[in-house]
Amino acid sequence: MRYSVKLNLETFGALLRINAPMIQQFTFSYRSIPSIQDLTEQDQALAKAAHAALSRAYAPYSRFQVGASVLLQSGLVIEGNNQENIAYPSGLCAERVALFYAGANHPNDPILKICIVAEGDLMPQGALLSPCGSCRQVMLESEARQANAIEVLLVQRSGDVLVLPSVQNLLPFGFTK
Repeated sequence: MRYSVKLNLETFGALLRINAPMIQQFTFSYRSIPSIQDLTEQDQALAKAAHAALSRAYAPYSRFQVGASVLLQSGLVIEGNNQENIAYPSGLCAERVALFYAGANHPNDPILKICIVAEGDLMPQGALLSPCGSCRQVMLESEARQANAIEVLLVQRSGDVLVLPSVQNLLPFGFTK
């Protein structure tokens, strides 16, 4: 199959011609840690805080509880959990609760890491835990606002932990300014 696109030189300042589909590839790196106990003490404490937040989640409709903890450069840990509302989609996910709290109350304290945990029927054993699209976008903008990467820890129900060096790895084509 052949593709050809011509743009008006006067309007766009260039002529682009594509004769074949372009294949692009995106790759990213992450670490797989077999157990929370194999994390650093700091990361274990962050996972413990995320689990504590999960236990306070308000999720009577989905019965899907999520906890998040955010480590700030000052050493402060912010916790968030999902807060559902019968007027869906008025609730908020755990990640956004924690990030918005950090941004509102500690705007000059950079975020170093975010840890996310979940339990419930929507998270069966063996399923891969990953933030929703809205949370990914908020996480990405939080990273962009501070101009520093935010490490992401995704604690699986199996106990494995996926560690991504940057939110960019979760949303390579996010909205930007």
